[in-house]
Amino acid sequence: MKYRQQIYTLIIMSLFSFFGCSKRPHYPTDTITTRGGEELTFHFYAHASLAIQRGESYIYIDPVMEHADYSRLPKADIVLVTHHHSDHLDRMAVDEVTTRHSEIVCDRTSAEAFEMECHTMRPGSVATPREWIKIEGVAAYNTSKGHTQFHPKEREDCGYILTIDGTRIYIAGDTELTPEMKTLKGIDIAFLPVNQPYTMTVTQAVEAVKAIRPTCFYPYHYGQVEEQTDLEALKAALEGVCEVRIFPME
Repeated sequence: MKYRQQIYTLIIMSLFSFFGCSKRPHYPTDTITTRGGEELTFHFYAHASLAIQRGESYIYIDPVMEHADYSRLPKADIVLVTHHHSDHLDRMAVDEVTTRHSEIVCDRTSAEAFEMECHTMRPGSVATPREWIKIEGVAAYNTSKGHTQFHPKEREDCGYILTIDGTRIYIAGDTELTPEMKTLKGIDIAFLPVNQPYTMTVTQAVEAVKAIRPTCFYPYHYGQVEEQTDLEALKAALEGVCEVRIFPME
C-alpha cells in the first residue's frame, strides 16, 4: 500500500508540475540520519538514476534524461557514473545537471567513450571530490555462465562506496554477487540491482545482503526486462536480516 501511495503521489505532483503549479519536478524521496547525526535525502528517479542530497549539496548517480528532467533539478556538486551503458550514462543529462564547479567521478570506459573530464575510477580507486565525502571504487561485473558478456570483469565497471559523516553507502552499479562484494565491511546502506539476465536474481540479492549485512537495503535497477522481479519475495526472504525499503526504481 505504501508503494502504491508513492506512485499516486508521483503522478499527482507530475501533473501539478505540468500545469505550472510547481517550479521543480517532484520525485519520491527517503531520508536517513547518518552516524554523525546529519540528514541525507535520497531522491529516486527511475531504474539506476537517483540522487543523494546533503543540505544544499547534490550527488547524482547515473543520470539519464529518460528517467528525470535534469534541466529542472538542482545543480550537482558531484556526478557518479558506474559504466557507459545508455540506461546509466546520458551525456545530455550530465551536461544539464553540471556546472564548471561540479565534479564528475566515473569509470575508465565512460571517461574514454564520452571524453569526459572526470576523476577516473577503477576498482580499488579512491576519490575525495569534496572534503565531506570519500568515494571508493568497487568491482562490478557478471559472474553467471552465459551472462559475463553483459558486464565483463576486465572492463572495470565500478560500483561505489560513499562515506558521508561516518555512514557508508554502497551503490553497486550493474553487477552480480562477486568475491569482492562478499569482502565488504561496515556497509550501512546498500543499493543492489535485481534484474536478470543483466544483474542479480532475487536469490543472488538475498545472498549479497546476507554477505555484506547492511542496516538498510534499497533494491534498484529491477525493471526494463521481461521477467519481473518478485519484490515481495525479496523482502520476505530478508525479514529479520535487514530493513528493506522499496521505491519505484523499475
